[in-house]
Amino acid sequence: MNDIPIILDVEASGFGAGSYPIEVGVALSDAHLLARLIKPADHWVHWQESAESLHGIPRARLFEDGVEPRELAIELNHLLAHKTVYTDGWGVDRSWLALMFDEAEVIQRFKLESIYSLLNEEQLESWSASKARVLELTGMVPHRAGTDALLIQKTYLYALNPEKFEKKPGMINAA
Repeated sequence: MNDIPIILDVEASGFGAGSYPIEVGVALSDAHLLARLIKPADHWVHWQESAESLHGIPRARLFEDGVEPRELAIELNHLLAHKTVYTDGWGVDRSWLALMFDEAEVIQRFKLESIYSLLNEEQLESWSASKARVLELTGMVPHRAGTDALLIQKTYLYALNPEKFEKKPGMINAA
């Protein structure tokens, strides 16, 4: 378990066209966690109540507590430069990150890949069950970017060696 992947997750304003990133979470290999709300650009107006009901972040909070897209893009580049970062929602997370970096007028300096590319067929087939078990063992509440990044990282570790975690459930709490 020396090679713990860096995981990134994005929460968004909605599920389809016009949606934009509202929160980014990163679970680093050393167990540190970064989570930032994003202040929407003036032209980012699409909002779906159904998305808000999942992540629980009111749009008004983004204006109060969110950072500017440029500030976050620079911070992510500083933290992740020249690294490969993994996500379980590659298609949408890649698009939302690209939108944020484009708005920020900053070039993304890290690579985003699917966490599934690190798994064998058996691990892929049991991913959902592994994730459910990690949720059960940890009590984590999903649908916030930081928590989801950590959940994906822990699910990956569980998928690699479920017996180790089942023997010592406390292990799931240590990255």
